[in-house]
Amino acid sequence: MDLWLIWLIVAGLLVIAEMLTLTFYLLWLGLGALVAMIVDLIFPGAWVAEVVTGCVVALLLTVFTKPLTRRIVKARGFKDAVDELVGKEGTVIEEIEAGRRGIVKVGGELWSAESDESLQKGETVVVLARGSALLQVTKRGG
Repeated sequence: MDLWLIWLIVAGLLVIAEMLTLTFYLLWLGLGALVAMIVDLIFPGAWVAEVVTGCVVALLLTVFTKPLTRRIVKARGFKDAVDELVGKEGTVIEEIEAGRRGIVKVGGELWSAESDESLQKGETVVVLARGSALLQVTKRGG
């Protein structure tokens, strides 16, 4: 398989992942991969130049667009849909023992969750906090 095609696939996967996370970091990495693809089309087989150029582009985009992304995130009315999970109710799908992880369903989505108390399958919980992929929950009314 040609290296330019691998760069294109990597870029596509990073852009798709960016759409799921909305952090902008994966977008810059995806654009870096696209630049590496272009370098490979111009200079086939120069993989060191491709990697270096892609990394430099991703780094520059990350550094110089930080103020822009910070303004977008802090803009009035901007809400990360995942942050809206705090305070919502969900259902325990996989039992959660105190201090251990289990699975809860909140808003139609499955999440890894942990709690300070043991929770049985089927119990209703409330989301207290959210990490990157982990919810902190407690029993509703408890």
